Parts: sequence; structure tokens; C-alpha cells
Amino acid sequence: MKNILRATLASAALILSVSTISPVFAACDATTNNASEGGFLQTCSREPDEVIITGAMTLKEIETSLPSYSAQFQDYNADKAAIKQLQQISTPTQVVVAFGTWCPDSQRETPRFMKLLKQVNNPNITVKFIAVDHDLKDPKGLAAPYKIDNVPTFIVQQQQKTLGTIIEKPTVSLEKDLLNILAK
Repeated sequence: MKNILRATLASAALILSVSTISPVFAACDATTNNASEGGFLQTCSREPDEVIITGAMTLKEIETSLPSYSAQFQDYNADKAAIKQLQQISTPTQVVVAFGTWCPDSQRETPRFMKLLKQVNNPNITVKFIAVDHDLKDPKGLAAPYKIDNVPTFIVQQQQKTLGTIIEKPTVSLEKDLLNILAK
């Protein structure tokens, strides 16, 4: 009798755990088109706080679409000496930033990088932001050529050659890692 009761309780517990866990894995529904380059905004019907934006984004679109980034933006204090050095960069430099709006590392590093860009304010440093989904993809395949394995990924390029990357988090700081890459 005890064995039957244990088996029944175990089965009930398994059924209950599956029914409460499975909604987390439910597919997300696309709700609105957000970006000029074919991106879209989606929310998970079972996880309303998780917003996934994909596609090319401008700095302004990130600021307006992701107000939760403002705390990291406001709190980040970049090294002033490094900012001065980045302001002196005269070679055209592009930084491709692949990030996930759903990713904690991206939520921390992307707004910090945005603040760094504003402080540096160097027209020779341009940025291309590409928001990706959980599969590290976007609707137009903009991130595909960069073979992103983790987010955020900051790809530093000059003359269409990749000089280096910062993946997930900087070794020292965004500004110092960027300077180290540019010094190679």
C-alpha cells in the first residue's frame, strides 16, 4: 500500500511540475515590427517582462525601446584618460555590437558602451547595433556573417578587418579593452 501511495504521489508531483514548467518554454509571439531594417519586437506570452527586440537598431532606438538600460547608462563611469585617448582616434573605426535584449550581460554592457560612445563623441568611431534573439539570430541575418557565439559581442574593425573582440564582458573595462584592441 505504501508503494502504491508513493508511486501515486510521485506521479502527481511529476505532472504538477511539468504543467508549471512547460509554459516557460512556450513559443514567443511576434507582436510588432520595430526597426527600419526588418527587426521585430516580441514578448513571451508566459513571460510578459521579457522583451526581445531583433534587427539593426540605432542608439536612439535602444534608448527609447529599452528604458531599463538607463540605470547602467547613468551609473557607468568610464576612465577619463581612456576617453581622451579614444577621442584622438583618427582612423575610421567601426564597432559592431551584437546583443540580446533578453541577456543580462547585454543589459549591463550595452548601455555602458552607449554611454562611452556619447562621452567619446568621435566621428571616426561608428557603431552598428544588431539585436539578436535567443538563437543569436535576427530576421535579416545581419549578425550571421559575424558568427556570434555569445552576447554581447563587440567587434572592432578598421578597413573592413577585424582587429579584436570583446565578448560578454570586458577584461579590464570597455574603454581600456577597446584601446588595447586598437593599439595592436
